Amino acid sequence: MAPQQSARRERKEPESSGPPSGNDEQFSGTERTKGGRPSKLAVEELNRRILDTAAGLFASQGFAATSMEQVAAACGAGKDTIYRRYPSKTALFKALMDGLQSEVLGELDEIMSVGGTSSQRLRRFARALLTINLRPQMIALNRVALAEAVTFGGMQATPPPEDPIMIRFTALVKQAQADGAVAKGNPFFLAEQLLYATSIKPLISTMLGENRFSDLAGQERYFDHALDLFLQGAAPRV
Repeated sequence: MAPQQSARRERKEPESSGPPSGNDEQFSGTERTKGGRPSKLAVEELNRRILDTAAGLFASQGFAATSMEQVAAACGAGKDTIYRRYPSKTALFKALMDGLQSEVLGELDEIMSVGGTSSQRLRRFARALLTINLRPQMIALNRVALAEAVTFGGMQATPPPEDPIMIRFTALVKQAQADGAVAKGNPFFLAEQLLYATSIKPLISTMLGENRFSDLAGQERYFDHALDLFLQGAAPRV
């Protein structure tokens, strides 16, 4: 899960004094409307190419070493094209992380649509988040976000209640409480503790260089142990 971030502040980028002038938008070889403007599909494809390219550069080089000019050159778009969409490098990085979260939400919603008991659905959701957080690109981009925490206006160890992922997680905890599988109490607090134990802690450990979560068997052992301990502690009192 991508850490929360803000685009309120940004360091000055030495490689560029601002958006270049002129119109160098490149849609060569793409479908255009009758009026000569690029089609909606072409615009979406270009946006995806820009963000995919930026993700690769940020993950491999870090935030400071990546320039807007590099992104433009690598994805085959003009600098004006990049700056019209993203007025700063911070805005580009934030858009990238927001886009990744949207993709993650699509995966999680598909998982939530599968049947089963509330406990089974809660387990699937938490396990999916661990898998997502330990993807190499997600680890690399979270390292970038952590290194640039001041630039991005600070970070939180766990997402706030209004975060879309936490809304879903909290709803699953509520359902487990209604079914008697989890004790009564603040459902967000319980979801936050479960998220940290089963997903955020492994992510932070991996970001810091630990390798115990590098194989699937190790992930599964840790997850099962962490989930069992949580369920024991959160079990209804009789």
